[in-house]
Formats: sequence, structure tokens, C-alpha cells
Amino acid sequence: MKASTRRVKPDLHDASLYFNRELSQLDFNFRVLAQAYDPAVPLLERLRYLCISCTNLDEFFEIRAGSLQHAEHLGLQPGPDGRSHATVLQQIHERAAELVQAQYANFYDELRPALFAEGIRLLQREQWSPQQADWLRKYFREQIMPVLSPIALDPSHPFPRILNKALNVVVVLQGRDAFGRKGHLAIVRAPRSLSRIIQIPDLSGEGGQDFVFLSSVLSEFVDELFPGLKVKGAYQFRVTRNSELIVDEEEVDNLAHALRDELVGRGYLKAVRLELAENCPPEIERFLLQNFELTENAVYRIRGPVNLNRVIQVYDLVRDRPDLKFLPMLPRQMDEESMFRRVAAGDVLLHHPFDAFTPVLDLIREAADDPDVLAIKQTLYRTGKDSAIVDQLIRAARNGKDVTVVVELRARFDEEANLGLADRMQEAGVQVVYGVVGYKTHAKMLLIIRREGKNLRRYVHLGTGNYHSGTARLYTDIGLITCNKDIGEDVNRAFQQISGLASAMKLKRILLSPFTLHSGLLERIERETAHARKGKPAHVIAKMNALNEPDVVRALYTASQAGVKIDLIVRGACTLRPGVPGVSDNIRVRSIVGRFLEHHRVYWFANDGDPEIFCSSADWLERNLLRRVETCFPILDPVLAKRVYDEVLANYLEDNTQAWELQPDGQYLHLHPVDGQPPHAAQLSLLERIDGPAPNA
Repeated sequence: MKASTRRVKPDLHDASLYFNRELSQLDFNFRVLAQAYDPAVPLLERLRYLCISCTNLDEFFEIRAGSLQHAEHLGLQPGPDGRSHATVLQQIHERAAELVQAQYANFYDELRPALFAEGIRLLQREQWSPQQADWLRKYFREQIMPVLSPIALDPSHPFPRILNKALNVVVVLQGRDAFGRKGHLAIVRAPRSLSRIIQIPDLSGEGGQDFVFLSSVLSEFVDELFPGLKVKGAYQFRVTRNSELIVDEEEVDNLAHALRDELVGRGYLKAVRLELAENCPPEIERFLLQNFELTENAVYRIRGPVNLNRVIQVYDLVRDRPDLKFLPMLPRQMDEESMFRRVAAGDVLLHHPFDAFTPVLDLIREAADDPDVLAIKQTLYRTGKDSAIVDQLIRAARNGKDVTVVVELRARFDEEANLGLADRMQEAGVQVVYGVVGYKTHAKMLLIIRREGKNLRRYVHLGTGNYHSGTARLYTDIGLITCNKDIGEDVNRAFQQISGLASAMKLKRILLSPFTLHSGLLERIERETAHARKGKPAHVIAKMNALNEPDVVRALYTASQAGVKIDLIVRGACTLRPGVPGVSDNIRVRSIVGRFLEHHRVYWFANDGDPEIFCSSADWLERNLLRRVETCFPILDPVLAKRVYDEVLANYLEDNTQAWELQPDGQYLHLHPVDGQPPHAAQLSLLERIDGPAPNA
């Protein structure tokens, strides 16, 4: 009998077609760490990349691993990849152990010797000269010891509460103290007021700059805290705790008060990781694990300081070596003129950090003083504690404008700062709204209503990034300033829904999550699929930070099978498996890691020769598309649309030096020029354009 050749359609719900999101997110840190190994990167910038990978890993354990641990405790169902939470946690610990080993190898085998050769010396205890040891002992006695409070562990002093990510030393003591108590163990906690990096003055006159870790100083002189007792051993450790705040918004009367209460205890939530000096005796390890209620796979034996990320201070302390850092960047500035006049003449596109953030600040500053401005409405997710935007919003309110600000109190790790900003604005007469119960307001929207003659005109800023002038210098983002009538009406309706809890309203131009963004994306992917099935060219290009929404992934798989070409530029976690025969042959996924953090979200659909291009605050994640308030806005001006396509999509797809291509097995392949290709780095090409005039000046 002849064998059947009929092709069996893959089951797109098959768990094997999905990578695990947490492991994918963790692997991003390996790509960041690769920059710390790259000799083409300036030396102190390589040190900065190392520290970024360390701080990213901290946050990964605080949020992703902590949330998985909590989900396992609650017995929640696993994700679309089908792996149990316990299995994923074990795999996380195994992969994280590889990352930690690579981080310390990079520091001790690569960066530290290279810095030493440049006269920037990070000294270990055995490298201190006698003069340096004397200076450090004096420094310890005068600057460190007065703020330390060692705690003996005995029946009257049980194991203390250990703060999240705080540096601690467990000390093994021998002898009896002044009260005749037999010494055993003590804990010395380093207050966060103490600098983790100490610079030693040039005592020999030989030049260079010498630094030591606070942990080394503590370990060396800890015996001075226990006079009359013998220190048998001192071992540094650090515990990382779950930092995801869980507030049942349906059960609280005042979200701000509830968050304030939760923030008090955030540093003492359940432990998820223990970093421990590699020479710590097994019995001390077991003692710490017991107290933190951790299993052995949560321990990371550390070859050096347990807080390696604190070495970033050296980057700032070394000020006289510009040759070891990236050249300073001066973003493109616009000519000084009224922003209202400029925007009325045509839409303004800003590509940060290559374009300055100042036009956004200028727009709000001008609105605060303009007698024709009646109202200002804005969303604030992250702004920084000293925000010029908040200052101008307060000024506008004091000038008699009607100012409404939607402050997202649950912006992770910025909750306390946002509470303080909300209080400041309310005291000045700004109407503060705390968003929608159950939905984080992650959209970036600014609406200014201005009287012009007998009419009112709406000026709008929409962006892919936060209203934070600091991150605007470090993150790649797109901002659009427009007075387009349809977009202005859409943004006004979006604010009505957020602040007034109006019923869902139909929008003309903008896709708004959680209402139309998810379905709008699926419709456009399905439209490309239909074109491909009719034999027409079909293409989807999308750039984002992360991708995991199952319906979108399945739609992309279906589109690929129909012949749609799909190019995805995904910085971090991606659960979609590209290049799987019969499923995702036409999908390519790449990640870019460069000088700036890739942050803009841009979606392009070929649409049978009439392409659509959108910028958005949303990644293609479940939370963004279904459980947050997000905006996705079209670039309607054809000149600006081409600029976004050229700079953000085509440019990044040509990158062959800072790009990593995701393989079907989940590994990333670092791309390099081949067959005589000239090297192309997307970010560098944009930096090289800064010297010219602003594209839409």
C-alpha cells in the first residue's frame, strides 16, 4: 500500500512549539554579558555591561523567579510551554549558575587585569601595601565601625531579619564575651549608607587609582568588632527576596494607602536566592538555608564580592579617562520656536536618544504659561524623583490650567517615587487619578487643549517610552507630537475611559489595550495571511522588547505556514520558536544589544502595497495586550512613516555586528559580516547621522 503524503497540520497548541518565557528572559543577560567580553567596546563600558547583567539578574530573581515560586506555592497552572513551575525553577537555577560563573570569570580573568594595566586597580586583600592596610584600618575605625551593629546569635538573639540584597557577613567566634557568654556566630550587616567601593588615596605617589570592595574591608577588620573573642572565620552572604508587590485592588478602599503598607515589608518577603562566599563551611551554608527556608539549588557560591554589580561605582569615580568610555553623545536639538507653531505646521517625530527629549519638555513648559491653554492631561508611569515634567505640571495648575495626571502607582520599583510625586501634585491642585483597578496604565500620552480663535485644538504627544528625561538619553524610543484631529479625539476619549470610567468608545486611529489592540494585531496578521494565500506578497516586521502572547504566536505560526515573511526584532524574552519546519519556516527573530537599551515598539504590515506602521507602548505580552492600558498609534505622515521604517526596522534588520539570531533550539547566534559584507551596527549608524540636520526640523 502506498504511504500517504498528505501533510498533517501541526497542532499550534503543542507545548513543544513554545520556549519558556522565564528562561528566555534569563538568557538575555548572556547577550548583555557578551558586550563585556568584546574588545571593541571601551574598557569601562565593558565593566558597565558586566554590571548591567548583574543587576538584571537581581531583578530577574526578585520578579520572575519570585513570581514562579509564588505560583508554585499557589498551585497555579504552568505556561504554554507545559513545564511545571518546579521544573522551570530548577532550570533557572542551573542556567543562572552558568551566568554567575561567566560574570565572575569576566571580572577576574578579563576586566580586572585589563583595568590594572590601565592603572585602575581593584585590589584584593593580599595586594594591599602596608601603607594601604594602615589607611584602610583607620578608615574602618573612623568611617565604617561606628555605623555597624553586630548581632550575636544565641537564645536571646535569634536570627535577624535580613534585608533584600543587603551585604552581610556571618562571623564564627571563639571565646567568651564580657558577660561570660560563649561565642558562636554573629551577623554583621553593612548599612546601605556605606559605599560598596572605597577609593584609596595615592599613598606612594606612583599614580594610578586604587579601589577596594567594602566586603574586603569588613572581612579583614571584622575582629575589631569583637574584642576579647577570636574570629575563626568571616563569610559574606547576600539574600535575594521576592519583590513583586501583591495587592488585591478589589479588597482595598485606598490603593495608595495599601501600597504604602506593602512597601514597608517589601524588603523582607520570601527568599529566592542565597549568594555565599565560596569558602564558607557547609555547616554555615546549611544554617543559612534553614533560616531562609531555601533548598540547596538556591545557593550560589561566589568567587569574590557577593555584590559584584556595585563595581559600577568605579565607572563614575574614574573621571579622567574618557578614552575608556564611549564618546559623549549630543542629541539633535530643534530650533527654538513655539512648539505649538511647529506642530501646527506638521507632525514632529522624535527618535530618542538620537533626538533630544527637550521638545517634549518645551511643549509642556510652553503649555504651562500659555494663556490660551485650558487643560493638560498626562499619564505618568516612570518619571524619576526630580522630574522637570512634574514641576511644569504643578506650575500649570498654579497658573490656573485644569491639569489631570494619571499616575500609575504600581510601576515596579518606582511605587514609592510615584506616591511622592502624586502627593506633590495633589498639594498643588493637580487632579491625580490612580488608573483603573486591575489594569496598569502603561500608556504614554500627553494631551493639551488650547483655544485658537473660536475653536479648540488638541495637541498630543504619544510615545513608546516613559516621560523620563534620564532614560530618554539611554533608551531607544519613538515619540510623536501631533495635532491631528482624529488622534486628538482618540486620546481625549482614552483619558475619559481612564479617569471617568466611561464605557468603551470606538476610536478612529489608535488601538487601545485592553480593548482593541490585541484584536487589532490579530486582524492585521490574519490580513497578511489572507494576502499570502492569494499569492500576493505578504510581510510583517515588528520590533519589541518581549513576545509571549499565545494567540499572537499562533497567528504568526499560521501566517508563516501561509507564506508570510515575518521579521521580528525582540530584545529579550521570546516564546516563539522560529525556523521550525512546517510551522515557522518563514519567521526570523533577532535581538540587538548595543550602547543603548533597545526599547521602541514598532509594528509594520505590508498590506498589499498600502503599508501600515504603528508605534506602541506595548510589547506582545499577555499583560500588555490584555491586562494593561496601552496605546498603539499610527504614523500617518508618509515622510515620517518612511523615517520610522528606515531607522527602526530596515536599519536593525541590516545589523550584522550587534545582532543575535534566535535558533530553533532556543540558542542565539551572534551575527558577523559574511561574504565581504561591510559591518553595519544599527545604533552606530544612527549616531553617525546626528551631525546632520534634524530629519523633520
